[in-house]
Amino acid sequence: MKAIVSGHSKGLGAAIAAHLLAQDIAVLGLARQRNEALAQQYPALLKQAALDLGDNRALDAWLHTPALRDFLGEAHTVPHTVLLINNAGTVQPVGPLARQDSSRLAAAIALNVGAPLMLAAAFAAASEGAADRRIMHISSGAGRNAYAGWSVYCASKAALDQHARAVALDAALKTPPSLRICSMAPGIVDTGMQAEIRASDESAFPMKAKFETLKRDGHLATPQATAAQLVEYLLSDRFGTAPVADVRQLN
Repeated sequence: MKAIVSGHSKGLGAAIAAHLLAQDIAVLGLARQRNEALAQQYPALLKQAALDLGDNRALDAWLHTPALRDFLGEAHTVPHTVLLINNAGTVQPVGPLARQDSSRLAAAIALNVGAPLMLAAAFAAASEGAADRRIMHISSGAGRNAYAGWSVYCASKAALDQHARAVALDAALKTPPSLRICSMAPGIVDTGMQAEIRASDESAFPMKAKFETLKRDGHLATPQATAAQLVEYLLSDRFGTAPVADVRQLN
């Protein structure tokens, strides 16, 4: 079994990669920075590619190298499971429409939407012939509920949800379907993104106080606990039965 994890250098992505590696699953991590701690702990299982996933041209160039196919290797000839976890993302820019900088908006869409869709398409092509292929987008409740100040983040996560729904329809046309996909909301996780949210200007994000309260009252899930739930579901027979899901509703 092999897995590709975007944004594996910190936060939830690092926890997901660690949970997979602990189960002897080889991981290819994609991020701007290396995860040195995991590299030291799992030198034989972890491969890393230094990529700015917000630069779609750079990502496209990398996808045209043999790196992805080389990692997946025998997926074409030996029946086994291959995984893609699209985790990398950003909550910025935060604020009402008139205050959003166009360059930051474009960068957010490139990272939150362009990169996962590009990786999903390349993964599907590179793993064609594998018996079991699974894609998990890390989405958000913000893709299903609108929040003032988060128009870009909400729209980008909604895009992942719709992408998963459409890809699932494509996959269902094949018998038996070898590709499963789910856009998963991970709940509210205590990561650097949450710290960014709490540091927001309240005039840009009116719900700032709510997130401060969640942190103060200990209602944020740890990355490790959330990663365990996500990986358990990803590897289970239930994965892909619904193209859009929420980790808080799995039990």
